[in-house]
Amino acid sequence: MPSLTVPAIPHYQPAPPTNEALDYADLAIIDLSKASTTEGCAQLASQVREAMSNMEHMFDIADIPFSQVSDEEKEKYVAPTKQTGSYQGYKLRQYWHIDSGDQVENYNIHRDVNRRAHPEILRPLLPEISLFARHSHENILYPILRYLGICAQVGRVDAKRISSYHPRRLMALGLELPEDTLLNMHRWDSESEQYVRFMKYFPRSADNEEKTGQIWLKGHTDIGTITILYSQPVAALQILARDGTWKWIKHIENAIVVNAGDALEFLSGGSTAPPFIGGVIQPPKDQRGFTRLGIFYFCMTDDDIRLAPLTSSPVLQRIGIKRRFVRDEEAPLMRDWRKARTSAYGQTTLLKSDKERGVEEEIISGVVVIRHYN
Repeated sequence: MPSLTVPAIPHYQPAPPTNEALDYADLAIIDLSKASTTEGCAQLASQVREAMSNMEHMFDIADIPFSQVSDEEKEKYVAPTKQTGSYQGYKLRQYWHIDSGDQVENYNIHRDVNRRAHPEILRPLLPEISLFARHSHENILYPILRYLGICAQVGRVDAKRISSYHPRRLMALGLELPEDTLLNMHRWDSESEQYVRFMKYFPRSADNEEKTGQIWLKGHTDIGTITILYSQPVAALQILARDGTWKWIKHIENAIVVNAGDALEFLSGGSTAPPFIGGVIQPPKDQRGFTRLGIFYFCMTDDDIRLAPLTSSPVLQRIGIKRRFVRDEEAPLMRDWRKARTSAYGQTTLLKSDKERGVEEEIISGVVVIRHYN
């Protein structure tokens, strides 16, 4: 059991917001509260609401695995990702093959925080991290999944708001399924790999920046259905817009960026929820030299869900279904998909597929499972 004595937490001081004029993605905003129901918010204890009222505190906690744990102790909690297909634990620097430029560490905590052991200094903080995970799951993920019955696009959440990924308008296509269809695939108590990630990018040398073309993380899509990113001030995240250009994501205090992933595209038949292609590059000049600390909640369906299109959707029946797999029975279970993708990410040889756009393909078992964009 975690200790009841909570240690003093050093304050993590992020970089000030950039003053540079960047080409930001134009994300419209809509009101997420209209999609919520009484059960979502009311079930959470007052401690959760208090914890979420101060995201600064969560970022202080997020920095602990990196700044307050020795390299020797980190090694004890490294995730055996390639062997298990799970990120639970540390991903240390230089694990990913990013042209020798991987200066990223992350620490991943399953929503069941007691599923595995953690560094000693984190143990007293596990109750807070657990409450944070539950808040992300029930107060953010669930309303988004309900909202997908009306709108199958994604973007930015600001307190009670969610914006569309489309820069000008919402996509007026719902799946026309019962609103709990997707909720029942993402149960809190199910066997699945939904987890909190703390992620820290460290400044790189000029030599490494030159070798990698200033790319910190190549453009890619996420494995699961929904990824929730808590906004932080260092500008580095970009998305591939519909016109083929890369746009910066603007930091908004206490906001959330919401991504659709591959699993959601599979379930929606590739028609209503295109995955978000995002990458991370060197920050603008006035933010270089700072670390970049991120907090994420990665959402996936229950492990036993088959990632085949929801063919009972009247919308998909009308507009057609784009299948990644020829037959629905060939579609993988969420468990198999996440394990294959997770164990191979950053470890497989990338093949050039589109030299003009700088696109490389990651192939697993002879199937193109992801494209990386430079």
